[in-house]
Amino acid sequence: MIALDHSLNGKVDELDKAIAVAVRDPAWYGLDEVELEKRRRWTSTARYQVANIRKTVEAGKEKQNSFSLGTNGVRKELMGLLNDHASRAGRSNNYINQDNDDFISSESYQQLLHFLKQDEELDELSASVWRIGDVGVTIHDELVGQGKILAELGMEMETTSNRLDFVQKKVALVMKKAGA
Repeated sequence: MIALDHSLNGKVDELDKAIAVAVRDPAWYGLDEVELEKRRRWTSTARYQVANIRKTVEAGKEKQNSFSLGTNGVRKELMGLLNDHASRAGRSNNYINQDNDDFISSESYQQLLHFLKQDEELDELSASVWRIGDVGVTIHDELVGQGKILAELGMEMETTSNRLDFVQKKVALVMKKAGA
């Protein structure tokens, strides 16, 4: 759980870094302030949800340890509470047990689907973060290359300017001699 927590926080940190890069020149990335703010809120919400899930899991572990109940113990406790309530309403225990089993199975299945969907979304998010990182590296490499080209061009311009000054002095000297 701790590794997953750090991994998720790391992914959200990468998104924060990407947003920080986009803030420097939002027009370059086709973003406006509203979109940047939506992305900041999303990462903030994601960080909050990760913390809540971690707290919930830890609280569940503590509760399980303190009561020494396994999954069956918790289920029996829930079933007992539901059975007491239902028997007061006059329903038969068999019917109630079946409803409870169906409800628990349905909820377990829904949670499993929800976790699988979250895993897929996190995988997509991770891939997006890696792509953004690769784009950043490519941009950096391109800027370094352009800087070298500009430095070479500056040196060539300086050399050409020196040659032009030399030629102009020679032309001025020749014109001075020709005029004399």
